[in-house]
Amino acid sequence: MVAEEYKNVSEDWSKIVKLLPDGWKDQARTLGALKFGRQFSGPDNLLRVLLMYFSDGCSMRETVARARAGNLADLSDVALLKRVNKSGEWLRWMSERLIQEAPVPVMKCSALDGRRILAVDGSVIREPGAITSSWRLHYAMDIGTLACQEIQITRGKVGESLTRFGVQKGDVIVADRGFANRRGITHVLDQGGDVLVRMNLTSLPLQDDEGNPFVQLAHLPSLQMGQTGEWPATIQGTKGRVAVRVCAYRKSEEQRIESERKYRQYINKKQQKFHAETLEATGYVVVVTSLDSLDAEAILALYRHRWQIELAFKRMKSLLGLGHLKKKDAEGAKAWLQGKLFVSCLIERLIALGDHFSPLAPTLHEEQSYETSLLLA
Repeated sequence: MVAEEYKNVSEDWSKIVKLLPDGWKDQARTLGALKFGRQFSGPDNLLRVLLMYFSDGCSMRETVARARAGNLADLSDVALLKRVNKSGEWLRWMSERLIQEAPVPVMKCSALDGRRILAVDGSVIREPGAITSSWRLHYAMDIGTLACQEIQITRGKVGESLTRFGVQKGDVIVADRGFANRRGITHVLDQGGDVLVRMNLTSLPLQDDEGNPFVQLAHLPSLQMGQTGEWPATIQGTKGRVAVRVCAYRKSEEQRIESERKYRQYINKKQQKFHAETLEATGYVVVVTSLDSLDAEAILALYRHRWQIELAFKRMKSLLGLGHLKKKDAEGAKAWLQGKLFVSCLIERLIALGDHFSPLAPTLHEEQSYETSLLLA
């Protein structure tokens, strides 16, 4: 049975190798992944064992048993733990190269002339145990391709900010209300990008045409249910005031009731103080944008695509087990996260190139099943 299981390993592995960035073997040695790793004959065997561990959620003991059965390496679970910890930088390097080599966007917004539209977000990942530390994953996704464009891992106390992401001229950055602050928005504008960020009531000071503070709740009641509207405003930039637009949608009664329920549930869980103004604001979706080529309805429709990054986090946490760290030390925790993210980037590449593996057009389910089997081979 074991012999049959590993019969086609070489053929499948050659397909994986073709997706890896140039120089990946040399970097294994340069970045210390093979330092004192005498149990492995080279980078190939090391990476195959790491993929077993990261892609299938195996324990250390099960991974070393599989590695031994596949004649990849003969080592203990303690030795594998040390090797995982030493491989973090190598996995980070490969992930970054896979992101840089991501396919050209396939979805375009004609009004935006093919500009990159990036959704950014962050997610907290906690270590196990009663007294836990946390890490924060900062993630940027191209909405056109659904491919990751940038990944950063920091300690959990490092907050979400647009300043953490690289911005190219012409980029459109789409983000939730946690990123609605002046410093992050001006960072994007200074780099030649545009923003589309959901607003909250306090953290983003704007002014109206007359130089007075822009008060959201003074404008929103003029909207009817299901109606959109917009108002001009300005934000203080590094080179003076910059014109922006506040666009809003008034939710239906059903949507408002559900949003109000979630708000009350949230403050009860967090034991926070009730605010009538926040409760009123739950009946609307309000965004601020520097884009001037789309009307309010199109702006809000574009913002709804930000949900794709939420789905990406859900996929990583459910399929790759990214929700809870298995490591308790800083080096191991970061290496474990980098390994999971590398597998995610590799799966994205496999899906994008799935048609090359078969003369027939497979279904999405068939593609994902096949790609997972390749990683586990």
